[in-house]
Amino acid sequence: ELKATVLQLRETVLQQKETIGSQREAIRELTGKLSRCESADGKSDTGTWKKELGRGKDTMGDLPRDPAQVIDQLSRTMQTLKDRLESLEHQLRANVSYAALPNDLREMLQRRLGDLERQLLSKVAELEDEKSLLHNETSAHRHRTETAFFFLNVILGNSAFKSPDEFKVSLPLRTNYLYGKVKKTLPELYAFTVCLWLRSSASPGIGTPFSYAVPGQANEIVLIEWGNNPIELLINDKVAQLPLFISDGKWHHVCITWTTRDGMWEAFQDGEKLGTGENLAPWHPIKPGGVLILGQEQDTVGGRFDATQAFVGEMSQFNIWDRVLKAEDIMNIANCSTNMPGNIIPWVDNNVDVFGGATKWPVETCEER
Repeated sequence: ELKATVLQLRETVLQQKETIGSQREAIRELTGKLSRCESADGKSDTGTWKKELGRGKDTMGDLPRDPAQVIDQLSRTMQTLKDRLESLEHQLRANVSYAALPNDLREMLQRRLGDLERQLLSKVAELEDEKSLLHNETSAHRHRTETAFFFLNVILGNSAFKSPDEFKVSLPLRTNYLYGKVKKTLPELYAFTVCLWLRSSASPGIGTPFSYAVPGQANEIVLIEWGNNPIELLINDKVAQLPLFISDGKWHHVCITWTTRDGMWEAFQDGEKLGTGENLAPWHPIKPGGVLILGQEQDTVGGRFDATQAFVGEMSQFNIWDRVLKAEDIMNIANCSTNMPGNIIPWVDNNVDVFGGATKWPVETCEER
């Protein structure tokens, strides 16, 4: 926005220079008339002209800091100068008994425009300084957040867990720099099941629990609840709306199954199938070698996150299988009667890295969840 403001300010100066230039022809014509009428009778209003011009020396004033107000005030100032030029031209045409030289008038206007341009450049510099300060403050805040969460982890000893899978990832802030990253990638898949435990009360929308991006397709697999929209499953940028309701601040077990055959999908919440559909990216195999991110939606592979789409809350037991699990298996996982790690992506400590202030904590037992 600041860059756009700077460009608009510079364009305004150039436009006004062109306006002044367009008046030069009329001034040359008036010069000839004045030279023929130097001895004419009548009083000179030179003092009046200079007085009128003199009143405008503080027209710029102190520009407001809001870019929209800056542009508005500059526009009014430029229009005032243009109106004065036209008024002077009409006076010269109606009364040729003035003694002032047009060269003096032209020089005065050029000096006025020069002063105006210097003030504009000063304001441009101020806007650039403010932009730099804002960037530095944002970077400093991010650094403080990361440092604080790092020392919390160290102090509380969260680097080791009773079992490699007994941990959760916490993403407490809606930012574009808190996230987890799964070290393993996916092979080519013709079917999959994704299951995870999550807890969130974020509003509006819990954000993006996970996203998988590959070169050429940032939305290869995405689970997202954004704004007031329902939860959506994206595969190869095609969308299916899921009848899941998980933003009540309680732990929920969520499973999504999909197969390339007819694009069939199923959505499970707490072991119960709540929805099914078809024609979601049918006959499209999931591409291998991409990046799997927890808590952020990727606009490019591995990055360009948007804070408004970030997941806020906690998640655990994120597992992926290369097949469609049976409904009874999903029920058994949700009611804690079986432990079935994903054969493609299992939930283990050394396979998940956290960044930007995201943390790992010991997770409640399955029964407590």
